[in-house]
Amino acid sequence: MKRNIVIATLTAAALATGGTVAAYAAGDDEATATQRQTNTSAQAAADRDDADDDDRDDDATEDRTAVRGADVTAAEAIAAALKHTPGTAVSADLDDDGADAWKVSVVKGDGTEYDVRIAPDSGKVLGAQRDTDDDNDGDDRAELAAVKGAKTDAREAALAAAHKGTVTEVGIDDNGTVAWSAETVKGDSHGEWNVSLDSGKVTQDRDDDGDDA
Repeated sequence: MKRNIVIATLTAAALATGGTVAAYAAGDDEATATQRQTNTSAQAAADRDDADDDDRDDDATEDRTAVRGADVTAAEAIAAALKHTPGTAVSADLDDDGADAWKVSVVKGDGTEYDVRIAPDSGKVLGAQRDTDDDNDGDDRAELAAVKGAKTDAREAALAAAHKGTVTEVGIDDNGTVAWSAETVKGDSHGEWNVSLDSGKVTQDRDDDGDDA
């Protein structure tokens, strides 16, 4: 009789222990799955960051390549474009779309926009073409309204940003606070800056990752 009681007791203990082990095993499985999901999410975020870094590196490389053959500054290109096509300059890009020239966007008083191409080595006007894309009309008017009455124009913004490096692009940034946005290169560094429409003060773009000039 005692022997049967002992066996029954050991069997119950074994079952209880087995249940506990099973519970721990189930808990481990859930923890492992959670950790695996966390690792996957972290890896995905890291991959996105790497892709963004690659894009920024590509932009910086293109900018550095462009400025090597450019003797004309952004401010000089804007001045030349406005002399040829009077109006309000709203942006200037170097080596836009592989054109090997400054492209200065000028909006006239009637709202029409012209893209004026300036030779980067001589400052000569290579041509001016009216932008007939109706989809951009709203953007053109918005940019013109943004800079109307501003104390700092595109040329002055380019001059201010030039203290941070060679300006490769300047235009209107309406991400939250309307300001001039400028990109620069200096050596191997690439910087993104905001220039106040009122004071001309230059501050680092909050989205820039610190690889500044």
